[in-house]
Amino acid sequence: MAGIGRVLVVGGGIGGMTAAVALARQGIEAEIVEVRADWTVYGVGIIQPSNALRALDSLGLARACLEAGAGLPGWRICAADGSVLAEVPNRNVAAEGFPPINGISRSALHRILVDAVRAAGVRVRLGVAVEALADNGEQAHVVFSDGSADRYDLVVGADGAYSPLRARLFGEDLAPRFTGEGVWRYNLPRPVDMDWGALFYGRTSKAGLVPMSAGAMYMLLVTPEADGRRLPRQDLAARMRERLAEYDGLIAALREQIVEDDAVVYRPMESVLVPGSWRRGRVCLIGDAAHCTTPHLAQGAALAIEDAVLLAELLGRQAPVDQVFDEFMRRRLPRAELVVSASLQLGAWELLEWAGTPAPDANAAALLHQATEAMMAPC
Repeated sequence: MAGIGRVLVVGGGIGGMTAAVALARQGIEAEIVEVRADWTVYGVGIIQPSNALRALDSLGLARACLEAGAGLPGWRICAADGSVLAEVPNRNVAAEGFPPINGISRSALHRILVDAVRAAGVRVRLGVAVEALADNGEQAHVVFSDGSADRYDLVVGADGAYSPLRARLFGEDLAPRFTGEGVWRYNLPRPVDMDWGALFYGRTSKAGLVPMSAGAMYMLLVTPEADGRRLPRQDLAARMRERLAEYDGLIAALREQIVEDDAVVYRPMESVLVPGSWRRGRVCLIGDAAHCTTPHLAQGAALAIEDAVLLAELLGRQAPVDQVFDEFMRRRLPRAELVVSASLQLGAWELLEWAGTPAPDANAAALLHQATEAMMAPC
């Protein structure tokens, strides 16, 4: 199999844009197709742990994220009444002087990546999907929804948790599964004295506050939910306030500011991991398409960014493609397995605790520390 000179990236989200920029930096021609015609981002904020900043810094993008975001030393662990139980500092493994964690709005990160894609000269086609794909072992022939067709040395599927490419490669049965929890998010003004992230533990839920700029933060709320439905927008604010009723102190004060249904972002927590290789011939998956995880370790986007940077680096060596993907999977699969399995375990322990039947062997703090430290190692 020959080296890679031309790549189609399917999906214009975090993983897809990072992959296109990283490939261009390696001298590989990259093209993005994105099914959405408007190429906007829906969501609130995102946490960038130090390993994500390290990967972004390799592309020269981390400092822009820090300028647009809010650097944090770690997390304050709090009771439901707001009293601080512990401070847990995180480590910086990126560049000297970087914070261990950066909080940033999804819209700000989207703008940074879009600007980088354009600066790299990557062709982007919006409102276009993959209609058909044929792989002859040397190239992939792709037919698009706009009637056009082209050939590529590699197709990278960065098309999200509900990836049509994953279904095409691995079957419809390999799809995200609901875990029993949901996560709620809402933007709020940042108090002037909030210089850490904060997690608040209630009897039946977990809340958090994440600074993401000098004047803004977001609240997250993790709750047990009966099913994996996407809830209608109507009454979302009231539903979130109801689920925050057990909190006092700062969370209680902030609860009353949750008034706009359209500003509430709710997602059922889901998870899927493609076992073994994420590649079939001249098509491979990265990011949520390969490993959708719950947010317990704040590593979902970080994994996608690491996937993209490493894949481009290995392809840039122009080694045989089989050799490239053998190394890629050797280095990426254990990290994805760790994040997915540890996140599922943390969620399972939370559900048991909130149901009043805690697992006797549960040690969430130890597992969280172990998994976080493992992710700080080079990828």
